[in-house]
Amino acid sequence: MTTLLASNLPLPKIGRGKVRDIYAVGDDRVLLLTTDRISAFDVVMNETIPMKGAVLTQISAYWFNALEGVVHHHMISADTDAIIAEVPELKPHRAEILGRAMLCKRTTVFPIECVIRGYLSGSAWKEYAASGTLAGEQLPAGLVESQKLEPAIFSPATKAETGHDENITIARMREVVGDDTAYTLESMTRAVYTLGETLAREQGIIIADTKFEFGRDKDGHIILIDEVMTPDSSRFWAVDAYQPGKPQPSFDKQPLRDYLDAERRAGRWNGDAPPPPLPQSVVDATSQRYLEAFRRVTGRELKI
Repeated sequence: MTTLLASNLPLPKIGRGKVRDIYAVGDDRVLLLTTDRISAFDVVMNETIPMKGAVLTQISAYWFNALEGVVHHHMISADTDAIIAEVPELKPHRAEILGRAMLCKRTTVFPIECVIRGYLSGSAWKEYAASGTLAGEQLPAGLVESQKLEPAIFSPATKAETGHDENITIARMREVVGDDTAYTLESMTRAVYTLGETLAREQGIIIADTKFEFGRDKDGHIILIDEVMTPDSSRFWAVDAYQPGKPQPSFDKQPLRDYLDAERRAGRWNGDAPPPPLPQSVVDATSQRYLEAFRRVTGRELKI
């Protein structure tokens, strides 16, 4: 399977994120194409990570299928041949989209990242350690790093086109989307996380935290969109290695982050674009970490 840095499909391109290229398919559908681009510390690397796009697409497809009957979502199909049957002009580009494309309902996207934290880690731990709060709201005293939060904490953020998303209070979220919509988004977030955390734990994985996006479809329904509980949107830990009170090894882009941290400490990178070139060993280790996340979450090998 070839790697993909950027795509050029014979469809109207309506968006390009750090990882995904988005194309219009008629008036009411979109094609999400997940490339093998990778970012860290809000900088997109020059190198691609083999299989990453397929891993993210197929993990999301696994979760969308598991969520049938729990919440409505935007996925129509993540099967390449089924997509080509629906969009025949993609047939000459089969190798390019293989495993990494998802045909979806088009929605009006809410400008909110719906973050839910089942464990105290990452930026949440840093804020708590400094001030005892999360997004400015007080948490109980005496918590330790990586501690399980019961119940899980809903912690919305604003979506940023560039730079960092910004944590906001639920009160601020209500101001942005309205009380009823805010309630629905939190309820759906909790329902998806509860199912995902339960199923992942059966496979030996803790989903420590994750973030979701939602949109409103043409009929006015709020549905789950974008990616779902992937290594890019979530923090995955191994159940059998979990030890509260310290950081946990993650099944994500940690080899890349570790390398970039070392480059910054050595003064060879200032943290901004352009990024330093990645050694092949870092590329390979990161690719294997993504494939291992797929195996752990779904219980099977990724076959494209």
